[in-house]
Amino acid sequence: MDKPLLGVVHLRALPSAARHRSMDEVLDAALADARALARGGVDGLVVENFGDAPFHKGDRDDPVPPDVPAALALAGHLVREATGLPVAINCLRNDGFAALGAAVACGARWIRVNVLAGVYATDQGLIEGEAARLFAYRRALHGEVEVLADFLVKHAAPLAPADVATAALDLAERSGAAGLVLSGARTGAPVDPELLDTVRRAVGAFPIWIGSGLCPDNAAVLWPRCDGAIAGTFCKRGGRVGAPVDVARVRTLARACRRAGR
Repeated sequence: MDKPLLGVVHLRALPSAARHRSMDEVLDAALADARALARGGVDGLVVENFGDAPFHKGDRDDPVPPDVPAALALAGHLVREATGLPVAINCLRNDGFAALGAAVACGARWIRVNVLAGVYATDQGLIEGEAARLFAYRRALHGEVEVLADFLVKHAAPLAPADVATAALDLAERSGAAGLVLSGARTGAPVDPELLDTVRRAVGAFPIWIGSGLCPDNAAVLWPRCDGAIAGTFCKRGGRVGAPVDVARVRTLARACRRAGR
């Protein structure tokens, strides 16, 4: 796929999360959203534990509980089997190891890691990237999963701000990532086109993904600037992130991307 449009399957709260109700409910909702996204015309799916907020950091001192990667792997397998689409795993807040283990277990193609390198101040506290350990784990798993790394990840700020172009080039060249993900400041907020242009000039042909805020109104501006996109909030009924996926909205977004040069 030359330029994939991935739709997000936001899992409801998993067993260790405070708002969990039942795994049957989690999986039924995930399958319904995945099938709606597939009918709407996306090229792949991102499965993430969005309903688990407040999140564990996902580092060595505060990893996600074991039920989380287990549930991500199960949901990833089920939605891949149900739709035939490739899958990505994102384990919030930043547990790349759990995401990678789940991805290998369910045959996913990508994982998304919010902080692969550097240090960010987040609502979970300070989070440090662990790229070297993550790629050593990938080697141990004999996995081929691609790692998409957020740059200036949403809901966070870098602890040591640097020149944007230099920081983007460092992440592209030094982290092992297969692509950079650029987002707005919050879930559902669009990325600034000027930021996309700055990063593009810095990294050249290195893949750049849009990680939030893509919608029909901005697709003509944003879609030509990226190599792939992850869409979640707009695809939901009424544009509400906690609502079910709306097939009509997904189709509208997919058509807008095609018109923009998909």
